[in-house]
Amino acid sequence: MTIKIIMDTDPGIDDAAALAMALNNPEIDLKLITAVAGNVTVDKTTANALKIVHFFKKDVPVAAGAAQPLIKPFEDAARIHGESGMPGYDFGDNYGQPIAKPAVEALHDAIMAEDEITLVPTGSYTNIALLLAEYPEVKSHIKQIVAMGGSISGGNMTSVAEFNVFTDPDAASIMYQSGIPIVTVGLDVTLKALLTPATQAKLLSLGETGKMLHGLITHYNDGDNEQGHPMHDVNTIFYLLHPEAFTTKDLWVDIQTSGPAIGAMVADVRGAYHDGQTNAKVCVDIDAEQFNQWFIEQVEKIEL
Repeated sequence: MTIKIIMDTDPGIDDAAALAMALNNPEIDLKLITAVAGNVTVDKTTANALKIVHFFKKDVPVAAGAAQPLIKPFEDAARIHGESGMPGYDFGDNYGQPIAKPAVEALHDAIMAEDEITLVPTGSYTNIALLLAEYPEVKSHIKQIVAMGGSISGGNMTSVAEFNVFTDPDAASIMYQSGIPIVTVGLDVTLKALLTPATQAKLLSLGETGKMLHGLITHYNDGDNEQGHPMHDVNTIFYLLHPEAFTTKDLWVDIQTSGPAIGAMVADVRGAYHDGQTNAKVCVDIDAEQFNQWFIEQVEKIEL
């Protein structure tokens, strides 16, 4: 039985790797890709999503979404992902166009066409927040949201804020208050599941897909070359396929939307303030060795 998903993303090097896994795993049925401003501007993230779909010769629609956060000024991560968002491989210029529908409309139509579907946002959550505000009826059709973002142990933009949540904390707050079941795949696990130098070296022997991913990863300015690079967004796909590799805690999560701690994910770890209620299953540990093994096995299976 396949897992039906929609990816809302901002490629980005690790987003590209996550898309590669989702597009090529027979257990996943990727219905739609929507792009959002985040790692780079939305015109670039849309183009990058199209490049990955075209590279793998897949027929998955790509829709362009929000160009800026709901309230907070836009701040990209080009210093991490490069000006294009996906340096290190020549995808050419003939990679197609997004569909005419804007992301929110495309999300609505794709979700309502299914009895239940999983949303996998790996960028800022602006498109998701706009969708929930305009079309609240989609909630009953969303099985869960498996979101890369946040942290209950420290940030990578500030001491407390992770990039996806920091980019649009108001959207993150809307999503976490939606009542939809949410799995938080944040820095608590993604900074443990580093793609090791040995794993990266193996990619060069794994055909054009391995060459492409190796090219992107070697241009990724996130992580330590001696220990490895975090593939943050890929962890969402790994979770969908291998939840047993993760340790989770059911917690109530709030998002700080202003002040010096803007973008912080505040978890009620003592269960002291919400009468025992929780709104997120937060991943707190991961089998990093299994992640590396799985990553290579997935690339080995991809045929172009």
